Amino acid sequence: MKHKKEAYFQKLQGLLEEYKSIFIVACDNVGSNQMHQVRSNLRGEAVVLMGKNTMVRRALKVLAADHPEYEKLIPSVRGNVGFVFTNSDLKVIRDKVLDNRVAAPAKAGAIAPVDVHIPAGGTGMEPGKTAFFQALGIPTKIAKGTIEITQDVHLIKKDTKVGPSEATLLNMMNISPFTYGLVITNVYDDGTVFHPKILDVTDEAIMDHLLSGISTVAAISLAANFPTVAAVPHMLVNNMKKLLAISAVTDYTFKESEQLKEYLADPSKFAVAAAPAATESAAPAAAAAEEEEEEEEGDMFDLFD
Repeated sequence: MKHKKEAYFQKLQGLLEEYKSIFIVACDNVGSNQMHQVRSNLRGEAVVLMGKNTMVRRALKVLAADHPEYEKLIPSVRGNVGFVFTNSDLKVIRDKVLDNRVAAPAKAGAIAPVDVHIPAGGTGMEPGKTAFFQALGIPTKIAKGTIEITQDVHLIKKDTKVGPSEATLLNMMNISPFTYGLVITNVYDDGTVFHPKILDVTDEAIMDHLLSGISTVAAISLAANFPTVAAVPHMLVNNMKKLLAISAVTDYTFKESEQLKEYLADPSKFAVAAAPAATESAAPAAAAAEEEEEEEEGDMFDLFD
């Protein structure tokens, strides 16, 4: 037994040193055959490690003496969990881990992972079982010698226990409403533990949130007249506008306001200065129009050749 613990400790230590990322996965209702399939799908890209929680916690606490970041993994070691070690793209490995699911019948006492609805329609059951449906409050009628459910029924609600009657009915109707597989509870990456939903956040979304935050900080800073890195550029521009406005209505002049005052004194100078810019912007359009006209003339000549 001691030899097995030492071997497990060394294996866990080796995996922690070799791989930078870990998926902490819940393994409830996952059988050995399904785990074998998961390992096969991840071969070459990730390694799955299971173990007793007490053994895992003890090993992590010992390793945390040299690597304090490993302590962040300890709170996640609860219930029936395992580790998936990888250095590959986290989104790709996540999808492979979650894709391997198998259908399973409802079992009495199990917690329903999803809502279960029974659609209206024929059941193929003999009329003698009508009382069973009545006990569950399911409206039925007899049609063509079999029981027919007359309206959709919400049989089991998510996160509630499956009753023995509900489980029996679903099994009688050959309905396997649940699917089971590994569930990712947390992700460890380079010393940081986070929720798997973080993997769905795109660079564009991060940039949008960042820009929104900067805009909010700038707006608050401007309203409070308190300088911050986000607000200083706006403050400088606003103050420059005020200085130009003061210079425009007084005799005070500085380098940046000289041209403004010159235009105010003689507006025709502004018209002269604006003309070249308008000409430059119009030149490409005129050239394009001339080129199009030449192409049309060339086409006309081609018609008479």
